[in-house]
Amino acid sequence: MATFIDIGLIITSIALIASVILQSKGAGLGGLTGADTGSVFTARRGVERVLFRVTIALSVLFFVLAITAIFLGR
Repeated sequence: MATFIDIGLIITSIALIASVILQSKGAGLGGLTGADTGSVFTARRGVERVLFRVTIALSVLFFVLAITAIFLGR
């Protein structure tokens, strides 16, 4: 069981890193056109919204898997 949790942690962490990198690339490209990307309160639409929600879901899943791995390690 612990092996499956460890594999899940590895896969989730790679997906989480990729989603964060994709979000930061999207913000950086908007700055090339002169758009204001410094605001936290910008509206997310389309793919940005989906990517944002996927990142949140992956972070919650990673947290749950990490806590589960800690409790199984005892």
